[in-house]
Amino acid sequence: MGKRFKNQASQLVECLCSSLRKCVFSVLSVGPLPDHIAFIMDGNRRYAKKCNLLEGDGHKLGYSALMNMLKYCYELGVKFVTIYAFSIDNFKRRPEEVQSTMQLIQEKIEDLIKEESLVNQYGVRIYFLGNLKLLSKSVRLAAEKAMRATAGNSKAVLSICLAYTSTDEIVHAVQESCDEKRDKIRASKSCMAGNGTIAVRGNGKDGSKEIIAVHDVEKHMYASVAPDPDVIIRTSGETRLSNFLLWQSACCLLYAPSLIMCSVNGMLNGPRFHSFYCETDSMEVRTYYSALALRVLVISFAVVDQHGLW
Repeated sequence: MGKRFKNQASQLVECLCSSLRKCVFSVLSVGPLPDHIAFIMDGNRRYAKKCNLLEGDGHKLGYSALMNMLKYCYELGVKFVTIYAFSIDNFKRRPEEVQSTMQLIQEKIEDLIKEESLVNQYGVRIYFLGNLKLLSKSVRLAAEKAMRATAGNSKAVLSICLAYTSTDEIVHAVQESCDEKRDKIRASKSCMAGNGTIAVRGNGKDGSKEIIAVHDVEKHMYASVAPDPDVIIRTSGETRLSNFLLWQSACCLLYAPSLIMCSVNGMLNGPRFHSFYCETDSMEVRTYYSALALRVLVISFAVVDQHGLW
């Protein structure tokens, strides 16, 4: 009897919290919201060490926190979310650690596309960004399967950076742009063979020769599936981008709360972020981004509750 009452009470509290969250989010979603939030998930290993957990347990808890954040983002109406899951540089870690991380990644990719998953609940399309050739065959196939399975979803986009660094992305984009231009030049030469001097003209009014422009490089970026992020949030207080979206982050906001990924479970920390924008000269910009910052932080972090605030 006592156990049954406890279960019923737990369900009631969960229902009330869910209703409260929806009411709060309906208010917060009125006004400016970021279109795109990017997360650098940091601190999982430190958390596991601090709590005397197995190394892999930290990553599992980090994944659970990530799912909560994604749910909050999509409920608020943020369409694009990008997460930094695994850097190319992470392959330099101990082989056994890399292997266990890859096994966990494959397991969680498969969980993402299950019928009852958050991805299907919110109509999220998944992209995996990075040099996927560096992944093991099983992980790569799981990633490709997830992208195919969610190709019909159009309400939101989740980009997972896997075997990724920004420098690798830029080199890839430049190489693809050069190859594209070279192929155009070869095609032009083939079509104009025997007609005298050949000049590959650009679209400019001055008739200058065609060169590689910024938009040529950007369309070949791994991250071209989404607009540039409005905000990049890195957990654990680290203030480094760690080779993440360097090209795309030129004009975005950066925030590094001291909370580590595993400890994050919803939040309200607008005032701490607000002071940063009070330094700007434009009242209009200050007002806009203070509102935006509050909404971003409600989505992401601030009140730490190991049992889940929401």
